[in-house]
Amino acid sequence: MSVESGAPEASISRLDTVVAHDYLTQRGGAERVALELATRLEARELVTSGYAPELTFDGFRELRVRQSRSRLLHRFAGDMRRALPLLARAWSQMEPVDADAVVCSSSGWAHGVPVRPGTLKVVYCHNPARWLYQREDYVRDQSLPVRGALSVLSPGLRRWDRRAAATADVYLANSRNVAERVRHAYGIEAEVLPPPVAVDATGLQEPVAGVEPGFFLTVSRARGYKGADALVDAFARMPDERLVVVGGVSPEGDLPGNVRAVGRVPEEQLRWLYANARALVSVSREDFGLTPVEANAFGCPVLVVRAGGFLDSTAEGESGLFLDDDAVDTIIAGVRAFPREWDRDAVLRNAERFSADVFAKRIRAVIDETRAGRSA
Repeated sequence: MSVESGAPEASISRLDTVVAHDYLTQRGGAERVALELATRLEARELVTSGYAPELTFDGFRELRVRQSRSRLLHRFAGDMRRALPLLARAWSQMEPVDADAVVCSSSGWAHGVPVRPGTLKVVYCHNPARWLYQREDYVRDQSLPVRGALSVLSPGLRRWDRRAAATADVYLANSRNVAERVRHAYGIEAEVLPPPVAVDATGLQEPVAGVEPGFFLTVSRARGYKGADALVDAFARMPDERLVVVGGVSPEGDLPGNVRAVGRVPEEQLRWLYANARALVSVSREDFGLTPVEANAFGCPVLVVRAGGFLDSTAEGESGLFLDDDAVDTIIAGVRAFPREWDRDAVLRNAERFSADVFAKRIRAVIDETRAGRSA
């Protein structure tokens, strides 16, 4: 639907809106945000390069999802990093979006979705493409052939990526950290809009068998830069403390007796873990990092490294404490000194700063303001 010049501005609920997301093949913070965007904006469809319903959040099953027609690309659904040489072309060859607005939830690909003339493009950036601008972090756990291939492909992919960024009408970043990266990579000044807490703290909880309350918890995907190994090494030297790892390390790995790896868990069990943890602990360098805010929503304080998006999400002394680095000795000292008593109301108030309502209201306002500017 279009709005004629001089007519009253349509409310966002009446706009024809589409959401684009890089790929729906994992359960991460970016996928939570994409689901929240599509739901809150009542998106007509969600466009993505690859979709594996069994590997991502169940909520996507309730949406109309349109993925790339590339059958070759679909073979990499288990690990889309292996499809990096194909993704730029796949997004460029997508059918152009014809809508009032498309909101791109992008970590490097979705902002390249083609649009028809008149379609507003808003980019919500989780991070500029890590494999292009922070390659050492991204390929830390990759083989030498993969590293070599990325080195060869990077110049061309950077050119594609910068052209894609330039097609946006407005750019949003999830943290001050990412806004600075957007400025450096694309020369674009991005408004900072923190992502929403999308975990329902009031939902059903299911205990994890064999886990007693009072543990430290870490939640992350298995990536080299996520830092789960450093936490395991630290807790191996603290046999009187317990660590539960969601994702991050293999449950079949050789772990010390006080570290329990539970792999990927259903939402009911994740809620129980947040609600029964002594604290969430993380030393990953996150673009924003939703897990501390998710933990806070359950009244759970956090112990996180003083870096990246954690600087935006954590109120020091109120919702958690910082570690100055990710060294094993620093982690041990931080865990040993971590207070057992916290003001639960203060922890909950911090989470409220990142409510889904606040996020959705600003996204709607950005779309309205940008469309009004176009009309003017």
